[in-house]
Amino acid sequence: MDFCPKCGSRLVAKEIDSRTRKACPADACGYVFWDNPVPIVAAIVEHEGKVILVRNQGWPEKMFGLVSGFLEKGETPDHAALREVKEELDLDGRIEGFIGYYSFIEMNQLILAFHIVAQGEIRMSEELQEFKCVDPAEIRPWPFGTGQAVKDWLETRASSSR
Repeated sequence: MDFCPKCGSRLVAKEIDSRTRKACPADACGYVFWDNPVPIVAAIVEHEGKVILVRNQGWPEKMFGLVSGFLEKGETPDHAALREVKEELDLDGRIEGFIGYYSFIEMNQLILAFHIVAQGEIRMSEELQEFKCVDPAEIRPWPFGTGQAVKDWLETRASSSR
């Protein structure tokens, strides 16, 4: 963000609360761009005993991840996760549990991850390029974004099956 959304002045760097932030230089305005993380929901979708991994449009050919999306105004995180599963895969889901929250610093996001058991026939939305169904034992967590949620879910799953 380069310009103040209130008065249109070019934002400048100012020291606020011991941090450098973009702020409006106009004394009468007082706008500060806080650049807070954006809340994202993510779902480990279990369908017929497998986990569905998706590849969004524009992602590299071998890159798959979890169903995810933005938390919308007025939504609770669990409803947002169920909505994303319905929108992206046309599946009806049931929340099995909250996995955790994860900072995705590179994208300035806060990921709220859920385990969802879904049923129905998979029909991809136009947001997706492809999906695959993977046995949970074959999933290998990735080192960024939702990968930590996958790692935690797999660990919890393994310890509860003992």
